[in-house]
Amino acid sequence: MRRLPIGVEDFKELIDKNYYFVDKSLLIQDIMTEKLVLYPRPRRFGKTLNMSMLYYFFSNKEKANAYLFDNLEIHKDKEAMKHQNQYPVIYISLKDMKRNNYEFQVQKFAAILSLMLGNYSDLFTSANLSKDEIEMLNLYKSQKANENELMDALLNITKLFERHYHQKVIILIDEYDVPLQCSYEYGYYDEMVNFLRNVFSSALKTNTALEKGILTGCLRISKESIFTGLNNFKTYSILELKSSQYFGFTLSEVKELLQYYGLEKYIQEVKEWYDGYLFGDTEIYNPWSSLMYVDRKLQKESLQPISFWANTSGNDIVINYIKNGDQALHDEFELLMQGKAITKEIKPELTYRDMDDINNIYSFLLMTGYLKVHKEIKPNEEYELIIPNQEVYKIYDRSFMDYFNEIKRQSKNELIALFHEEEVKKAQSLLNDILDRSISYYDNYESFYHGFLIGLFQDLEVTSNKESGDGRFDLEILPRRLDGTVVIIECKHSATLDDLIDDSKKAAEQIVNKRYLSNAKYLKYHKSVGYGISFFKKQCYITKA
Repeated sequence: MRRLPIGVEDFKELIDKNYYFVDKSLLIQDIMTEKLVLYPRPRRFGKTLNMSMLYYFFSNKEKANAYLFDNLEIHKDKEAMKHQNQYPVIYISLKDMKRNNYEFQVQKFAAILSLMLGNYSDLFTSANLSKDEIEMLNLYKSQKANENELMDALLNITKLFERHYHQKVIILIDEYDVPLQCSYEYGYYDEMVNFLRNVFSSALKTNTALEKGILTGCLRISKESIFTGLNNFKTYSILELKSSQYFGFTLSEVKELLQYYGLEKYIQEVKEWYDGYLFGDTEIYNPWSSLMYVDRKLQKESLQPISFWANTSGNDIVINYIKNGDQALHDEFELLMQGKAITKEIKPELTYRDMDDINNIYSFLLMTGYLKVHKEIKPNEEYELIIPNQEVYKIYDRSFMDYFNEIKRQSKNELIALFHEEEVKKAQSLLNDILDRSISYYDNYESFYHGFLIGLFQDLEVTSNKESGDGRFDLEILPRRLDGTVVIIECKHSATLDDLIDDSKKAAEQIVNKRYLSNAKYLKYHKSVGYGISFFKKQCYITKA
């Protein structure tokens, strides 16, 4: 039985070590028709493995590895196979350009070029290059080039590759937008945009030594003019039909995967948790999570599915929107978590600055895999969006719980102090604010609000539904000191907003009539107070008993 290729991103390693492999080699057919192309896809959807595959197919340094494609679908395409191992290939990944300042980022880029050139020792003794040209290569190899020189490095290296190999060059750039995201987070965005604009435009625009340029990333960044003026530049995002089946697993590929490992009976479970993406018109499963699921089941079949994607880096986008979003955004997220669709205009071309504009939030969430297209309303403009699957739902759920826990940490002590001081109106205002800032995507029934309050005060000495006087109170909050105040709360769920006041009064009367405050154990404390609290959706009313 083949091993699962979890974390394996090198194409040769995957084939040579006989890992389970999902054949995406027909992507090469699409590449053959392109001059410059960008494939934006969510993280962990196979971008790096595909780029590795393209490198081994096209690179003239990998002729000894031509056998890697012998049993793949692309081997049947005689025209495509004429291009196998015919080109010098510059293959770099920017996924590790995550430094916290601009200077370090430029140094990291220099290190990436140096590492790449280390695989081409034959250039440094080439008879086809002049002494000055070899000195230029050594400048890049030794990482001594300055910022301005690095902006033209890819252009110069492609020209020297062409001169040495007598063949035009293919450039592969994986995760091109990682340094942009990082620079936005650390506050040197404009500098990074300017640097990459010069790198890309010099290497990819009117470069006579260029055969093809292929880039991957999460987003298409074009408003900053990074790709301005690039002839024949195309982008195949998740909204496009072309190449839609080559990133992520299709339904048939997931069925074959499960069948190979004897887990075909779990197809519905995999669908609920890891399916739900729509790339073009192709139904797509999260490949990372599907593989992790199979690995988990092979360890022990009784293990339940979990959110693997949520445990990888990058979910800050959802957390930040939840923390910083207004009530309208929270209400829309609540609809999504109820399984409903929302209709939004989508902008396929974004900048990281656009992340701050609430009107662009859903474009980011769609392009990065946190939402899916449910229905196209206006072609290439407006779409119905939903949460793709249970795995992504858990990310939203966990993010809201983290957000709510922060609200609780900030508010609970103030709220209990207001109860102790019998500041009813201030307590009501604060509790309404907490409710307003929290998501309530459950049914509005009394036990929910009961549980909501228990969760709010969980770090205090809270008991519920215990006998006292002639009945059972909803909540009892005991002070830690004898000179403190006992708080008794009775909850009511109102059928309408107009019932809030009356229901609150009834709850307060219940505390009095059933003598909840008469428990003998309360006599040792400074005092005891009771409150009737009625709830309707995200509003409450408090009456002192």
